[in-house]
Amino acid sequence: MTLHRTETAAPSGADRHPPRKERLRRRARAVAVACRAALPVAALSFGLSIPSAPASAADLATSPAAAPSFSPPSDSKWQFEAVLYGWATGINGNIGIRDLPTFPVDASFADILSHFDGAVMGSFLAKKDNWTLFADLFWSQLSASKSIDDGRGTQFDLSQRLLIVSGAAGYRLPIGGPGFDLSATAGFRYQRLTADTTLSSLGGLISLSETDVKDWLDPVFGLALQYRINEKWFLNALADVGGFGLSSSSKLTSQGLISVGYNWTEAWSTALGYRALYTDYESVTGPRSNFRYETTLHGPFMSIAYHF
Repeated sequence: MTLHRTETAAPSGADRHPPRKERLRRRARAVAVACRAALPVAALSFGLSIPSAPASAADLATSPAAAPSFSPPSDSKWQFEAVLYGWATGINGNIGIRDLPTFPVDASFADILSHFDGAVMGSFLAKKDNWTLFADLFWSQLSASKSIDDGRGTQFDLSQRLLIVSGAAGYRLPIGGPGFDLSATAGFRYQRLTADTTLSSLGGLISLSETDVKDWLDPVFGLALQYRINEKWFLNALADVGGFGLSSSSKLTSQGLISVGYNWTEAWSTALGYRALYTDYESVTGPRSNFRYETTLHGPFMSIAYHF
């Protein structure tokens, strides 16, 4: 493109120097035009809030957009999960009754299986926004019989039932990204141990039976993690501690659980994991009547869950 310039005559002396007021008016009009042209650009820049250059460390420290943010899930509907699981528990620890010395317990799942009568294990979870409510039930029964060679046909029978009921509420912490849900939890764990003993002799003509029941309720606090690795795989973890030697509570109880699961469909999933539960409880009701129970139940588990 060629630029063309037209020569004009120089202005006369009267026009070369306009009055001061006229010069001020011209400047004001020029500033107004420049401002009107710049306003749309400024409005666009502030509306997008996107820096055109990398932010410095000072900018990141003071910019609200750069601060860690947490948005609650957009879906405010209740989500439920019903779980059935099998926990192959072994037990290690020490148990003492009455004024007898404490004796160690070391039994694997294979040892326990030979005395296994039955069990019920399951949990239920409800979730909405940042809140999670969950409950867990574990019940098992073991039995054993031993014949005593005393010439009178004496036999000793033992049946033991263990009930563990847990409940807690969790609130999601403002950390992590999508698919990472870490919640602080508070709740309870109730344990009830029932032992039925029978000593019979002379073909049942002489029989002595006794039932001992020990139960305690522990407040527990902990953390629960649900991490969605992708659309199919997920990871769950749980840890808590409680008891604290309160009235009618254990000296200390703690639990740890971790599992890896797979979503087969939107409604069904399975998981494999490992769970351990430690309890240190003591009850003294008389000079010769006390109960000491310091054990760890532990072992792998498998679960199947229905989501609705």
